[in-house]
Amino acid sequence: MEFRGVMGGFYRISEWIMRLSVINLLWIFCAIPFFFLGILLLNSTTEQMVYQTLFLMAVVSPFTLFPSTAAMFSVARKWVTGDEDVPLFKTFFRGYKSNFVQAMIGGFIYLLFGAILYANFQFYGNQSGLFGILRFLVMSISVLLIISLFHFFSILTHLHMKMLQIVKNAVLITIGSPIRSLSMIVLVGVVLFVSTRIFTFLIPFFTGSLIAVISFWHFNLIFGKLQEKQQALSGKEEADEGDAPSDPDEASKSGDLLAADAAKDNANQADKQ
Repeated sequence: MEFRGVMGGFYRISEWIMRLSVINLLWIFCAIPFFFLGILLLNSTTEQMVYQTLFLMAVVSPFTLFPSTAAMFSVARKWVTGDEDVPLFKTFFRGYKSNFVQAMIGGFIYLLFGAILYANFQFYGNQSGLFGILRFLVMSISVLLIISLFHFFSILTHLHMKMLQIVKNAVLITIGSPIRSLSMIVLVGVVLFVSTRIFTFLIPFFTGSLIAVISFWHFNLIFGKLQEKQQALSGKEEADEGDAPSDPDEASKSGDLLAADAAKDNANQADKQ
């Protein structure tokens, strides 16, 4: 039976509440060690305990948080691309299994970048003059790295690419689409602020899944624009044979992504068979 009018609206809302909460709970369940340490961090009473807990969280995150987040993004990808009635458990654990290794390796890469940036921030933060100003550069790079992390999960679950290509394109998308990337991180920040400061009950039920949907929705818009630009460049090349594209840098940025998109489509067709 299909509900219409007001009842139909309530039904759709309740359906989405269920979907978001189920995926969020699965995300937490598959990353229990990380979130358990997060609870210990909140209850830490000394600075030494804080640093020890943060270190342990960093150690377990590539094995728990990153694969679980990739699985959550796999479901968010289905929703954003129009497959709203996808089976939640099957899609989540299929994404967890298929993306586990790359998500884990990506976790180590981002942790390495984060450790390097933290060491540089600590170093330049204790300096004065020109070297002291460099800490703001480190902070800017850190923000870029955080934004690229969300694009990393979107690319990982949407495209078939090698790990270094995923990280490279995540950074390039962040730099090449600053408005969309800024909009994404602002909305993510709003969700985190509301979840941690106002409605804390959102954390176990909606916070992660909402962030995944917001992040992949922005990535999907950016990727669509890249496809349109690539198609326009291809059409111009066909019309003007022998001429170089008007924006070769943009073409090179999107080329790997578009080639990987075709590979992903083929893989998806194989999964459905």
